[in-house]
Formats: sequence, structure tokens, C-alpha cells
Amino acid sequence: MKNDANPSNRSFGVIDEGLKWFSPGSYPDGHAAKAFPWARYSVRVSSTMRHNSAMLTSVPSIPAISSIRSNGERPIDNRERLTQIVGLEVEPLRQQIEESYRDRLYEIPAEFPSMNRRLIITFLILTAAACVADSCIAADKLTVDSDFEGASVRVLEIDEVARSISFMPGGDPERGWPCWWYFRIDGVTPGESITLRLHGSIAAIGKQKPLSAAWAMPAQATWSIDGKTWQHTDNGQRQDEWMVYTVTPAADFVYVAWGPPYTPSTSEKFVQDVSRKSPHATAAELCRSRQGRAVPMLHVREGDRKTSERFGIWIQARQHAWECGSSWVAQGFGEWLVSDDEDAAWLRQHAEIFIVPIMDIDNTATGNGGKNALPHDHNRDWSEMPQWNEVLAAQKNVQSLIDENRMDVFLDLHNPAPGDPTFFYILPNELLTEPMLSLRNRFIDLAYARISKIRPMIPMSNKPKVTGPKYHPLWKQISSNWVSMHGNSHTVSLCLETIWNSKNSTTTGYRAVGRSLGAAVQDYLAERMNSH
Repeated sequence: MKNDANPSNRSFGVIDEGLKWFSPGSYPDGHAAKAFPWARYSVRVSSTMRHNSAMLTSVPSIPAISSIRSNGERPIDNRERLTQIVGLEVEPLRQQIEESYRDRLYEIPAEFPSMNRRLIITFLILTAAACVADSCIAADKLTVDSDFEGASVRVLEIDEVARSISFMPGGDPERGWPCWWYFRIDGVTPGESITLRLHGSIAAIGKQKPLSAAWAMPAQATWSIDGKTWQHTDNGQRQDEWMVYTVTPAADFVYVAWGPPYTPSTSEKFVQDVSRKSPHATAAELCRSRQGRAVPMLHVREGDRKTSERFGIWIQARQHAWECGSSWVAQGFGEWLVSDDEDAAWLRQHAEIFIVPIMDIDNTATGNGGKNALPHDHNRDWSEMPQWNEVLAAQKNVQSLIDENRMDVFLDLHNPAPGDPTFFYILPNELLTEPMLSLRNRFIDLAYARISKIRPMIPMSNKPKVTGPKYHPLWKQISSNWVSMHGNSHTVSLCLETIWNSKNSTTTGYRAVGRSLGAAVQDYLAERMNSH
């Protein structure tokens, strides 16, 4: 949508507004020249135009003036330069403006040096010329779209003047913690800054308190202009109950999210792409969810080695839907596994590997948090009668490996609390027997040695946390605990929590963790084989 259809009205309306800031009455001491340097005058006029002339968002005269000033050119008389800036002949317009505004132009305080007076006049002329050239365009109305896979938001306010969106995470608390948010903003003028004002969710179950806002407020938000390549904003600023981020996309829309989204479609594409590129990988389906969605799985093995002679490895992620980083870790593991790396080739030849990038597929698809969903979430469902189809199917596959005495490595991938580094969750030592205890500890050492060397750094602690009887009433139904308690004597079963509230918690960082984790699995199993 454009401004007023009459260019002359728009041009002179802008000049009227601009001249107000240069009149003696605009400042308490009556000395505008002493109050601000030139740069601040241009900001004041720019601000006036943006907020009083239908929110102008493209005024090429502003950077052009800086360029002219720095070159020391005579701005008004350099017709060729001005024509280049605004894209039309400005001399007739200059004459018309100077004639119409001759008296008012000389209301500018006499304290101004002559060059600054000419610059002010030039600034006004260029602005008007830009309007005539149809360069002064009203910003489109901002709108929010969350009608797509994985999206979730509750919009509180869209402020068109401030170009800001106030919102909180969407999601049904009965389907998990409402901390995940992901949506698209349309109506953006390429290059303009959009302010995101995030409030914690106030949704809760019954009389329970709402979830702490910290779970929804990463230090840096994530954004993309194509929905594929994701990057961080600058650090957000906490303002009372709000976290405020800014994005400046070079497009007319932008996707914003809590973290880099990893949807069921992303999982399906990853599995299919890898199976097409590698002769050693097969795209499979773990099961269908309760809502009928396919749960993609990658199956990898190389060579003619008998199944009974292969190590069994099970990698799963996203039992809690909001923890998107864990899926990127799983993908990084899979990408490394089918690469030309010698250690990856060794692992393919000596093991059978299953990778499930998303377990809680339904809540991931619908933008719900998953964690503590009713009646309980996926990672509290590893029991004799699982509620969730994905758990039932995974449990059967793992049990088959146990029955074959080759459940060697089970890794359940998650993201932790806001202030936590990367670390492992383990069962209390007293609940394990040898050789399981020693093997588990050795694997943790090898994994820490690999992950802690990632650069840029992914902060990791070498001190695991415990998920025993004091951790949760359903501690026995946590997947890694269940596998430890039901597995073989040599089974290593762990939960890896990968830091999410870090500047390097990106798709690149997460996948680096996955690659390092894969290398650690190879280190561990090769060491085991050589010790026999």
C-alpha cells in the first residue's frame, strides 16, 4: 500500500513535518544548532517522517546525504548526483520547493554554519523527491501465520507503529509444557527491524502454576527467511516479564522460533535423503503414531557380517517434542555414520544401527511441548503397557536386541534446563552391576573427550546427573533406565542432554555433537573388541 495518492501532497507534507524540528521554538533554549550535531538532526527528521507520514520505510535520501557530506560535494548543485540517488530529475522539484518554502527555510536558526543549512535543505528536498519517485512506501501490515507443521504461538498484540509483535508460546498444557514457539511474520519490508516481545505462557492444568518463563526464553531467538537455514538473533534483552529480540530480515517475511525447528517432514527428508545417497542405509518406519503419522527411522549396516556378530546400537531423540536440538544431534550422528570417515565405515561394518530422529511425532507436528503430557510423556512410558505407539515399537525393537544379547549402546537424546551445559543422565551406581558399571563409565569418558573438543565450543560437564528413585516417581519408566535394568550385562544405556541456551546451540553445533557422539561410539566398541 502506498502513501497519499497525490505525490505533491506527500512531498510537502513531509517537508512541513521536517521543518518543525529545525525551527527555534522546537528546543527549550532556542538554539537548535547547539543542541544536537547534524547526525542527530537527520535522525529526528527521519523519525518524524517514519511515524507521521504513514510509517515511511524506504528513504534513500538519508544514506545518500551521508555519502554526499563525506565527499564534501555541494549537495544542492550536484544535479547528476541527486538524480542518481532518487532516480528522477530533481531540479524542477528543487525550484518548486525553494520557491514555496523560501521564508520557512530561513527560519532555521542563524547559528547553523552555511554548509549545515544547505545540508538540511538538501535533506528535505531529497526526501520530497523520493516521495515523488514513489520511494516512500507505507509498510505493509504485519501478520502472523502459525498454520503449518510444528508452529505454535499465541499473539498478544501487533503494534504497527513500533513494528513489534508481542506473543507467548502456544500449545495445550495437557499435551506438554507450553514453552515451544515457532511462527512466520508476513508484511515485513526487507531490511527493516522487527521487534519480538516474548512473554512466558500463562496456560496451566487446573490449579497448577504456569511453567517458568525461562524455559521459553532462549538467550538468542532463532530465525530464517527460507525455513531451512537458521541463525541466531543478537542476545535478547529482558524487560521485566518480557524478553525482547530484534530481527532484520532481507525478505518480506521471516520465520522465528525458540530454536531451529526439526519437524516430521525434516525427519522424513533426512531419512530418505540418506537412504538414497548411501547403499548402506535404509529408510524405514518405526510405526504409526496414535494420530496416524509415520515415524521415520534410519537403519544402517554395511557388508556381509552376520547379524549375530554385530553390535546393536539404538539412537532415539525427541521423546519431549519441544527439545528440537536433540533431533539435530541424531541427524548429525546419522550424517557422520554414512560418511567416508574411516571410523564411521568401521562402525557400519561391525554394527547394526537404528536412528529415530523424532519419537513424539504428534506433539512435534502440532507444536505442543510434549514434556509432562497427560497421562505421562513418552519418557515416562517405558513400562509393561506403554501408552504411546512409538514407545511400544521402540521397546519391542530394543527387546529383540536384548534377546539376541547384543543391546550394546542405547542413547536417548534430549535438551536440558535453560542453565545447564551438555551432560549425561545415569542410574545411581548402586543399581548397576559389573561389567555394566565400568563399561558405562568408560563410554562417558570417551564421549566427553570427543564432545569437549568441538570448536566452537559446546559446553559439557563430565559429571553426570542421576535419575534414580529421588528423581521422579516414574523413574523406572524412563527409557534409559528401563534399558539398563532390562538389558544385557554389557549394555551401555544413557540419556544425553545437549545444551540449548548457548550461542553455539545451532544446527551446526548440534550436528557436531552428533558426529562426536558417533565417533565416541566407535572408540568404545573398537576398544571393547580389541580387549577380547
